[in-house]
Amino acid sequence: MTSLRVRIGILGLVLLAGSAAPASPAAAAATPVPTVEEQRLDQAVPREILERSGFDAVPLHFTRALGTARSYAQARKVVVRQGSALWKRAVDRAQGRGPAGGDLSRDDDRPLYWARLGMTREVRTWEPSFGLSEAQRAALLGELERSSRGQTAVRYPGGERLKRVLVTGFDPFTLDRDIRISNPSGASALALDGTVIETAEGPARVETVVFPVRWQDFTDQTVERALRPYLKKVDLFTTVSQGRVGRFDVERTNGAWRGGFPDNDNVGVTEVVPVPDPASQPQWTSTTLPYKAIVDADTGRFPVYDNTSVTEIPAGGTVPVVRADGPTAGSTARAGGGGNYLSNEIAYRVTLLRDRLGLHDVLPGGHVHTPVLEFGAGNTDPATGAVTDPGFVKNRLDIIAQVRAILVVAVEKAT
Repeated sequence: MTSLRVRIGILGLVLLAGSAAPASPAAAAATPVPTVEEQRLDQAVPREILERSGFDAVPLHFTRALGTARSYAQARKVVVRQGSALWKRAVDRAQGRGPAGGDLSRDDDRPLYWARLGMTREVRTWEPSFGLSEAQRAALLGELERSSRGQTAVRYPGGERLKRVLVTGFDPFTLDRDIRISNPSGASALALDGTVIETAEGPARVETVVFPVRWQDFTDQTVERALRPYLKKVDLFTTVSQGRVGRFDVERTNGAWRGGFPDNDNVGVTEVVPVPDPASQPQWTSTTLPYKAIVDADTGRFPVYDNTSVTEIPAGGTVPVVRADGPTAGSTARAGGGGNYLSNEIAYRVTLLRDRLGLHDVLPGGHVHTPVLEFGAGNTDPATGAVTDPGFVKNRLDIIAQVRAILVVAVEKAT
């Protein structure tokens, strides 16, 4: 029996019983409910994006497959298989393999995002006949997140001449401001995953993963868990996120502070970035990317800046101060060059991990902010605007091409 039928049956029983007695608080609390992020799936824009990419059938097929499971072990196999298939399908579509599935441009990262949410919502609300503990449900959700984000698909072939590059991207965010939003860092990850870029220092294999825009996932060390196995094996890494309008930034310094801006579940957190062994946690970490060479190179349409600004509380002070040239000795972080949201945090976490693994002097790595991906002229109203337009697609393609060009320079100059 599929979970859809199970839920319909449960709904019928609830309606029949409703006139007799209200549900108890304990019973209501026990009913699995979608997250804020998952609830946005019911809006018109996500449905249109899924339909126009052919990804609208993904959650339905997943529901049917999950409904065949007769045990937790079988369910886990379904989740891993289907999550991995979703990542591969999204990468293939972005790189021109297989059918487009609709008229939405292939470079679009949004079908992956919304299809994944359809799958996580199904797992979160699934009530199989064999029973599912909350720990088991959380484990299934974890498997689905990792497999559908490319985190279990990083593969570097052998060969001494082949450089190994690791790149990360993010989901769309600020969706309550404009639910049409795409994230060029996620689109870049799909376009680059598994590709080989030619550099003056020889070929470089790029592997990518995508991370959620949720504070709790970072608290749970999803970044460290996903990337730790590879940092000693790669020649260069770059975390990438969407930043300012009309410019790229190579962020020189990252800060150990969360500024509280709401995430995709509308949760805001203000605190020191929580990491293992906080007693040895530095306030700041720094890039080891060849930032001067990247800034000086002609990599594309958008200007690229070496961003040295931070916000700190100076040693002995109490009031935050903006420093254009980086932090002063003994200061407390309030924002890195990339701010104090999850883009700064991923940069902080990965560069801290690099340093704790003893790789600071041998592994080039840091954070790159892309320009904001803007819609074309005349399509700026979130309430009435189209989900895509030619200017929007061109902007995304130009950003992806420039991310690739920046990687070429980084590999050549870091060698």
